[in-house]
Amino acid sequence: MEQLKGMHHVTAITSSAEKNYEFFTYTLGMRLVKKTVNQDDIQTYHLFFADDQGNPGTDMTFFDFPGIPKGQHGTNEIARTSFRVPSDEALDYWVKRFDRLEVKHQGIQEQFGKKILPFVDFDDQQYQLISDENDNGVAPGTPWQDGPIPLEYAITGLGPIVVRVDDYEFFKKMMEQVLKFKEIDKEGSFHLFETGEGGNGGQIIVEYNTVLPRHRQGYGTVHHAALRVSNRENLEDWINHFQKVGLPNSGFVERFYFGSLYAQVAPQILFEIATDGPGFMDDEPYETLGEKLALPPKLEPQREEIEKMVRPIDTVRSKKTIEKEYE
Repeated sequence: MEQLKGMHHVTAITSSAEKNYEFFTYTLGMRLVKKTVNQDDIQTYHLFFADDQGNPGTDMTFFDFPGIPKGQHGTNEIARTSFRVPSDEALDYWVKRFDRLEVKHQGIQEQFGKKILPFVDFDDQQYQLISDENDNGVAPGTPWQDGPIPLEYAITGLGPIVVRVDDYEFFKKMMEQVLKFKEIDKEGSFHLFETGEGGNGGQIIVEYNTVLPRHRQGYGTVHHAALRVSNRENLEDWINHFQKVGLPNSGFVERFYFGSLYAQVAPQILFEIATDGPGFMDDEPYETLGEKLALPPKLEPQREEIEKMVRPIDTVRSKKTIEKEYE
């Protein structure tokens, strides 16, 4: 059975697909590589922001469920998403950028020997930038070439998620015995787990916390996090593994852009295992990725109905010149 390769994507909930698009495109400089709908709730947008070509391990995705209330952060939550940047120097650039654009942040800090910059968006969704300085693990992606961020400072993919739990011993067993991660470090109430080639793209940070109330899902919180396997054959091995250890799961789910397997690994914490391919380049050309509403083949017959349900969002960037912004 192939070891999990690291982060594949993180899916969160936003109060506004429009604001979300503006923030990720023009503030963070990540590329919208797919504008589609939630395949289980077709009235809901599903936006995928990633690196230049939508490589696995670089996607942050969002649902905008109509009418959903604001979430509450707490325990038993995928609490924070990390984005990789090339160096410690890049974080200095981002501090200046966040200050100018009035993005709330907590300043540069250090955790597990890596420099980080925690920040939030308009929904109080929790993020951090993490420096790849001296990182030798999972390779980063390629920054969006035509975005506003100078390439030497730009986001290149996902770093470790931070999972906050109130039953650490149970979650440690899930991480080690079921998901086959290995605990490699500890700082206070934070524990660092690693899989595959490791490094920022192959790690998860687990915080043990019994003080906060349980989180409540809503906009501003993460819906689920996905981990990588190479292909369908490897995914089937993981389905069989979950069956053997008695972990209830979805079985194989065809998402067209990748194959998926879902399982709740702790109360309120949903993990997905997803294949690296086929990816986002099969149904749209590179030059105009994410500019039109893309639908998987099973939903294409409903296009007219779906386009009436989801409001139009202008995501055309190929006709614009986006200048690089040196702070």
